[in-house]
Amino acid sequence: MAIRRSLIVVFLLLFFNIEVVATQEGIENLSLEEALGIMKQNNLELKISKFNEQIKEYEAKIAKGHKLGKAEVIVEDAYSNDAGNVFGFKLKSREATFGDFGAQEFMNNMGMAQQGDMAAASRMYSDPPNRLNEPDPRNHFQTTFKYMVPLYTGGKLEQYQKITNALHKMSKLDTKKLLNEKIFQVKKTFYDISLVEEYITNLGQIISNIDRLEEIVASMREEGYAKEIDQLEVQARRAEAQSMLSQAEFNKQLAYQYLSFLLNQEVSTIQPIYTSPELPNIDKDEIQATNLDIQKAKLGLKITDMAIKVQEANFLPEVGAMAEYGSADNTPLNKFFDKDFYTVGVQAKWNLFDGHIKDNNLQKAKIENLKVREQVNLAKEGIYLKVRKTLTQIKSKEADVASLEKQLEFAHKVYETYEEQYKEGIKSISDVLIKQSKELEVLLKLLTAKNDRNTKVFELESIINQGEEI
Repeated sequence: MAIRRSLIVVFLLLFFNIEVVATQEGIENLSLEEALGIMKQNNLELKISKFNEQIKEYEAKIAKGHKLGKAEVIVEDAYSNDAGNVFGFKLKSREATFGDFGAQEFMNNMGMAQQGDMAAASRMYSDPPNRLNEPDPRNHFQTTFKYMVPLYTGGKLEQYQKITNALHKMSKLDTKKLLNEKIFQVKKTFYDISLVEEYITNLGQIISNIDRLEEIVASMREEGYAKEIDQLEVQARRAEAQSMLSQAEFNKQLAYQYLSFLLNQEVSTIQPIYTSPELPNIDKDEIQATNLDIQKAKLGLKITDMAIKVQEANFLPEVGAMAEYGSADNTPLNKFFDKDFYTVGVQAKWNLFDGHIKDNNLQKAKIENLKVREQVNLAKEGIYLKVRKTLTQIKSKEADVASLEKQLEFAHKVYETYEEQYKEGIKSISDVLIKQSKELEVLLKLLTAKNDRNTKVFELESIINQGEEI
């Protein structure tokens, strides 16, 4: 019974362990198209850039809100025995009387003075009104509705709104540029992994050839036609090739880790791509219309045009309006409409002199505009120059690939020939291994040239901005 219970426990542990491992495994047999789709949804840098877009969108809405003015309600509650405050509270509540000015004390003294009391006559003019100077503490509740709106700012607010809208559009261009960069990185990583796979396959074949060569050397040694040093040399070469294979496997793991980072999701295997990426169509006018750096430069030029208009607005007057309505009493909302009040007003402000600050700011904005205008021209010519340079580099790498493929084919045949000649005793084992090293050297150059060519093609796709969207 105990044995049965132990077996059940072991089975459950194995089952749950398998479940855990399964959840930790990444995506299998992932295609490039699927990877690009996952990247667009999951990439962390793209998510951050989209948040920045939203921030700029709300900044544009904030700028628009300034044109609509501001309405607010103000509720005040105060308690004071300060003479000025208490009288002001009464006046605000429309409750001030002549008695607050000491009218009753004055009339009492005047009546006594008429009866011949000269001291009372003196008090009429010398004694301060006690009710006015020593009032009882009083509550004051005031509710005010206030609205302020700019009527004319010389176009400044309109330009600020246009600038923030342009900055929102600029943030979208930044996101698209980042997307192009991530597409470049995903594609390059896919092709890197595919080339590493090809390299590993070729290395495996080379190691198989070395194993076969070692068998030949061992057989010839038994017959007395080879020496121990020959066998040791072959074994050393095999160890070297095995080390290169291990390094290639590590590089493949690093590439998968980077791909997983780009997708923000674990990837175990991909569908390798063994065909070379095609060159995109190149048209100068289309490049100048779609390239993101040129679009950003043009948008920056428009922003500097708006900045000039903002500085020009500083030479014009600003006009604003204000309306206020409320009520006050010593108890909250008491007889609100009987004690209500209103105020309306207009304010105009015009700066006449500021030490030429406005003039210098305007000139600065105009020079900035001229600078950005030249940057747009530079971006147009510079981007097209970069496209032509990249095309030239691609054609150069294509020529290298074609040459190295023929060299690899030749190097392999030479190696096979030397292997046969070694069997016949014509060539030494060193000669054979040297030719094998040459084959491996050409293979590495070929894969490097292919990788360089692929990288330049993806760079070109990124430059011309083929319209990828998230």
